[in-house]
Formats: sequence, structure tokens, C-alpha cells
Amino acid sequence: MDWLMQVVDIFLHIDDYLEVIVAQYGAWIYAILILIVFCETGLVVTPFLPGDSLLFAAGALAAMGLMNIWILFFTLLIAAIVGDAVNYQIGKKLGIKPFKEDAKIFKLKYLRKTEEFYERHGGKTIILARFIPIVRTFAPFVAGASTMCYRRFGFYNISGALLWTASMLGAGFFFGTAPIVQENFSLIVLGIVFISALPIGIEILKAMIVKYRNKVAGSADKE
Repeated sequence: MDWLMQVVDIFLHIDDYLEVIVAQYGAWIYAILILIVFCETGLVVTPFLPGDSLLFAAGALAAMGLMNIWILFFTLLIAAIVGDAVNYQIGKKLGIKPFKEDAKIFKLKYLRKTEEFYERHGGKTIILARFIPIVRTFAPFVAGASTMCYRRFGFYNISGALLWTASMLGAGFFFGTAPIVQENFSLIVLGIVFISALPIGIEILKAMIVKYRNKVAGSADKE
């Protein structure tokens, strides 16, 4: 459980960690952030890496003059776009091979449901996924595995990355240095994570309600 506590500590004190890294590595901080954003969006095995909170903290430090906001924006934008593109290609290459009926993570029914979700909501799925932790990592992989048109995926990939990077960095840059934010940074980070995860929580709740109603209806039919 030590590793889990360390991950939680990084999430809650991401600003402190960034300040230490900036002090130790200087300009190399950009390369480190690029690598984290790329891995979080491009590798399906690293959904636990910080995303929203990392960009918010980076924007706040840029407002303090510790980093250049424009270098951050363009480099992390490219990292996010390339990450999703690589994840899509991995999904396209592997296809449905990792998905099994009895798998713990890559369940075949999840792939089918995702394909149906793409059919209903279209490319906005890729944009919305940018703002949902974990889903942000899996969405491009599933898009590739479900053979979503790459030109269509590419358009929404770029649009989503642009909105995500600009909003998270911008929020940190313009509001991260406010005294009330600095004094309650841990709560702000938790709030960002909560708001980001809220859409998927609503979807899960809806699915549970539908499942419950179907179960009740099934029981009534038997009677």
C-alpha cells in the first residue's frame, strides 16, 4: 500500500513536487512533463499518472515565473495529441485481442458498449474523455480497437487536446496564484479530480438504475 499512498501524496501536493523538480532540473522540467502527459494519454497501462492536476499546477507555477506558459502550452498540446494518436494505433494494431469475456480489465462487453457509445455520441466521445481521468487513457485505445475512422478520430483528438490543455493550464495560470487557492491547493486538486470524474460517475449511476429496473421488471414478469 506504500506505493498507493505515494501516488495520493503526489496528487495532493503536485505543486510542491513540481517546484522541487524545477529547482533541481531547470529546463528539463518541460521534458519530464511532456513524458508524463504522453504516457498518461498514450499508454493504456499508465492511467494512474496525474493529468488535470498536473496541468493546473504547471500553469500556476508558470504564473509565478518558474516556467514559460507558451512553451508549456505548445509542448504539452503536442504530447497530448501524439499520446492519443499512438494509443489509437496500439488499439488498432491489437484490435479486440486483449478483450476477453472473462477478462478483469479488457472485457469484451466493454468494447461492445464503447462501440455503441461511439455510434450514439460520435466524435465528441474523444473530446469528453479528455476531461475524465482513466477514461482519457482508455478512450483512444478503444477507438482504435473498434476501427473508428482515423481522420475523424484525428479531428476530435486535436480539438479535445486543445480544449483540455488550454483550460487546465489557463485555470492554473489565472487562478493558481490566488491566495485562497494556494492556501487550499490540496482541496482544489481534489475538486478538480472530483469534477473530472463526475461524468463517468453519472454514467455508472444511470447504468445501475437501468440494471435495477430491468431486474425488477424481470422479477415481475416471472410472477
